[in-house]
Formats: sequence, structure tokens, C-alpha cells
Amino acid sequence: MARSTLRKIATAVLAPAMALGTTVGLASAPASAAVWNSCDQWGNTSLNGYTLYNNIWGSGAGSQCVWANSGTNWGVWANHPNTGGIKSYPNSKKVINKTIASLGSLTSNYNVTVPSSGAYNTSYDIWDTDYDYDYEIMLWVNYNGAVGPLGTSQGNVTLGGHTWTVYKGSNGANEVFSFLRTSDSSSGSVNIKPILTWISGTKGWMSSSETIGDVQFGYEITSSSGGLDFVTNNLTVSSS
Repeated sequence: MARSTLRKIATAVLAPAMALGTTVGLASAPASAAVWNSCDQWGNTSLNGYTLYNNIWGSGAGSQCVWANSGTNWGVWANHPNTGGIKSYPNSKKVINKTIASLGSLTSNYNVTVPSSGAYNTSYDIWDTDYDYDYEIMLWVNYNGAVGPLGTSQGNVTLGGHTWTVYKGSNGANEVFSFLRTSDSSSGSVNIKPILTWISGTKGWMSSSETIGDVQFGYEITSSSGGLDFVTNNLTVSSS
């Protein structure tokens, strides 16, 4: 699927808050009062070492609101029309800022509740920072509806505790390496460092001297007509 440089800019740096023309209340948020919520297009905040973004970046988007009890427990209600094209990528980001070679470890645990309808993927989005975000690595742990990765299939590989189908492509602004889990998962652990080592060492697609800047985790939503809930029950990203 086509990817936009607008999303790269919106997720990589803090953009000014810009309210959508239509906003809705957070009626679908948990009964316990969230410590933060936003219906702004670029709404963001920092909690417990993570940065949360509402991040409605695609054209033709509807309404979307994000809430958070912490940086590791948050969710989003989205009502995007049943049309093609990615509308948003609400996410939680952890900054790493270490080269692949110098990373001793990079791991993550996730636990999510996602809808059975709509078109979306639940994914990690990992960026380098050496040369203006030249590389993007996506790890899809589950997906639903009419969605697909950028590029062409490179076959299957078992890395980091999961088996993935790997795709390699370019959106014109950066190289994109997408790893799609061969079966959907709503919870688990990912050992990200071996994936980075495979890309840089085994395949030679990027240098091990590249700095891994951001590890984001969220929901790349294409459609969620009528309003759907996506909940991150728990997320941790750890590095050494």
C-alpha cells in the first residue's frame, strides 16, 4: 500500500496540535478515568517514558480520540469511513537512540484487544535517525480487512520468537521492511534485536551503524465505520 511522507513527519516529530473539524466524546474509554485524552489530529503527550500520539494523518479520515491511563495502557476509538487508504496510526513511542551494533538487547511485550471488523493492522513501526528517517521497519502482529504491506514478498523467516512473511519496498522517501506475522496474535513478546541484525547483517539491507531512534507501537487504521475500539492493555519496550 502507498505510504505518505506526512505520516513520517507526524510520527517522528511533535507536530502542533490541530483540532479536527468533528470531534466526539470518549464514551468508549474505560470506566476508570483516563489521565489523558485527546481528539486533536496531532494530539500527543508523554507518560512514563513513552510518547502517545493520536496521529490522524491520512486523507478522508473521520473522527478519532485517544485515551491513556499510562504510557503502557491506552486505547483509541476511531470512526473512519469504509474507503481505501490509511487514515491514522495512533501509537505509543519509546525513544532508543542506539546503533544496531551497540544494542545489547531490544525487546517488547504487547497485549491488545482489537475489533473483528474494520480494516487495520496492529504493528510496531521502527525508525532509524541517522539520515532523516531513511529506513522504516514494521512488525505486524495482527491485521484485518483489506490491508497489505508495501513492496514484494521476500519469503518467510523465523526471528524474535515469531514467524513472519517479509516484504521489502520503498515509498519514495524511505526504504520499508515489513514483517507480517503468519498468524494473528493479541499478546506476546518480540525480541526485536535479532530482526535488526538479520536486516543489517544477513541481508545487508541497512548498515549496523544505523541508529534506531523510535520504536512505536499502535494501530494503522484504514477503515472503522461506525466507531471501533482498539485497546493496548499493556505495552513495554526495553533496551540495553
